[in-house]
Amino acid sequence: MLALLAPGQGAQTPGFLTPWLEDATSRALVENWSRLIDLDLVALGTTADADEIRETSHAQPLLVAAGLISAMQAFAGQDITFDFFAGHSVGEITAASLAQSFDGDAALTLVNVRGRAMSAAATGSNTGMSAVLGGEREVVVAALIALGLTPANENGGGQIVAAGPLEALALLSENPPAGSRVRPLQVSGAFHTSVMQPAVTALADAAREITVVDPVAPVISNRDGAIITGGDEFMARIVGQVSGPVRWDLCMETLAAQGVTGVIEVAPGGTLTGLIKRAQPGIELFAIKTPDDISGARDFARNHGGK
Repeated sequence: MLALLAPGQGAQTPGFLTPWLEDATSRALVENWSRLIDLDLVALGTTADADEIRETSHAQPLLVAAGLISAMQAFAGQDITFDFFAGHSVGEITAASLAQSFDGDAALTLVNVRGRAMSAAATGSNTGMSAVLGGEREVVVAALIALGLTPANENGGGQIVAAGPLEALALLSENPPAGSRVRPLQVSGAFHTSVMQPAVTALADAAREITVVDPVAPVISNRDGAIITGGDEFMARIVGQVSGPVRWDLCMETLAAQGVTGVIEVAPGGTLTGLIKRAQPGIELFAIKTPDDISGARDFARNHGGK
């Protein structure tokens, strides 16, 4: 049993798209998407610095574009199939497109609205996010709620991301939950909380303009680890997830419960496979980082049930 995963915001690094654009078809696609959304994805992925690609409205389209072209280069025309798809946060848009619920143009249109709307919602909110590393889940979650914070990302393996007012995050850093340490994240606001409600409205409007079909294989939802087979239902979850917590821990539990033996993470791979390595060590992993990984990814896929 084989799953294809797409990473979320934070996986990008300066210049990571450069080797992928040596493929003429991929470069033409990215140039077309750049015109479509009025954002120079080629420059962002090749010459932009870390600050430029950290900006939410830049990072999100860049990650979706990278995931799509890396999967295309690795698997198009290979008669390789996947039993499940999943993505972390914005990676759900990549996953849905890889599962053929909507095409690449629709994915980039949608993620462009998402990134801009989330950035706008964060502006002036005086909120942020911090990673809480270690500690018992129940203890950590209780401590966050007591401070008026939201456990916005539960990533498993002892990693929970707290989101909310900067003052509360400062108090959290001063007095971490038992057995944990706190690391502030360089983000502009409290993503996956009620602060993002205006972005939900904008994304819902954009989603209504996109033609959606059922995925070719089930997609696992960040909201609760549920297995979704309907395109419209998954789109609704993509929209609502912007202001709701990401339960990646439950997604990993679903992968294991369904008997998945191998997962491949599209570019820029490494983040999700790292989380799975700690939380579900029985699942074999392959992270696609550069085109040099394509041959290995194909062999890995065939060894885990892909045709």
